[in-house]
Amino acid sequence: MFKVCVVEDEKSIAELIKINLELEGYQTTIIHNGREAINKAADFNNYALIILDVMLPEVSGLDICNEIRKFSDVPILFLSAKGTTEDRIAGLKLGGNDYLSKPFDLEELLLRVRILSEGSSNKRKSLQDEISIGGRLVNFETFIVNNPENGASMMLSKKEIELLRLFSEREGIVISRNEILDKVWGKDQFPTTRTIDNYILNFRKLFEIDPKNPIYFHSIRAVGYRFTNVK
Repeated sequence: MFKVCVVEDEKSIAELIKINLELEGYQTTIIHNGREAINKAADFNNYALIILDVMLPEVSGLDICNEIRKFSDVPILFLSAKGTTEDRIAGLKLGGNDYLSKPFDLEELLLRVRILSEGSSNKRKSLQDEISIGGRLVNFETFIVNNPENGASMMLSKKEIELLRLFSEREGIVISRNEILDKVWGKDQFPTTRTIDNYILNFRKLFEIDPKNPIYFHSIRAVGYRFTNVK
């Protein structure tokens, strides 16, 4: 079942979309406020599609799209009462995948939802479910780390898996501590940067041959960390 998030402040429109999506078999969540949406932006990667109104209270759909694109390629379908060419171009330039003007034809909306969500699903199926680090196999679906040499295994926490996935997706790129906090912990939690440092220390103990001289998890002074998966 595909999950769709509808970010729309007009409740009648949001409910109309939700009812019809659920009739088509989609699991649908509604958010009515732009501030709430941007605070939950880190969760949007769990959806097959985001239907995003441009004109929202407090934070615009364009700003929300810009925030989502910092860490996720989840498809975004813009809805807007503004249907000019300039508005459509602005939305697509920020990373929107499609743009539908209000009032819209319901059948057209459902068709676009199907095309975008199925495309998203096919792409995600091609993503790695497993990665090898230091001879240990990390499964992002089961949270289990296996050591093929001795058959030992252990289970990681959800945050540890999310952090490893982020490093895997951004391999070779320096990621700041603040960016890690935003993408893994979200904007509604307030851990310190020291929290990340402790996670990295645990990763080094688990994956590095010599934790004091790491080859996978590198500290970048005054900035953050870089992951290099040496083969």
